[in-house]
Amino acid sequence: MSANSRLTIAAHALTWIGLYQRRGHEVATSEQIATSVNTNPVVIRRLLAELRKGGLADSRRGAGAGWMLSRDLADITLLDVYEAVEPGLIFALHRSTPDPGCVVGERIGGVMTAIYGEIEATLRKELARTTLEDVLRDILQAA
Repeated sequence: MSANSRLTIAAHALTWIGLYQRRGHEVATSEQIATSVNTNPVVIRRLLAELRKGGLADSRRGAGAGWMLSRDLADITLLDVYEAVEPGLIFALHRSTPDPGCVVGERIGGVMTAIYGEIEATLRKELARTTLEDVLRDILQAA
């Protein structure tokens, strides 16, 4: 299994847009953002569409088309970004029902659900503590 990079790419795109806007630009094109992320602009457009649905980005069409933040970087947490691009649970149970006649098969679902619930609560708490302003600050300090 490979790790999912959607949260990282979404945070990258939004942070880049925020910095670009601070430097006096009103909107950023998906091509510009894709250059920073080093991916195809179509990937960025699809991701930004999800971020728009999540209330984190907005777009302008026609002349001067592009993307902008819907809120300040300081008002967007990593949890906000995560919820916009990764709806649903982190972990899943079996796709088919395990053998109910087996002691493990009968009880594994309930046990794993409790463990996964604790992990998810911890993840959400940690993501909520960090804003994209924090991310940008750390990026600029590291430069």
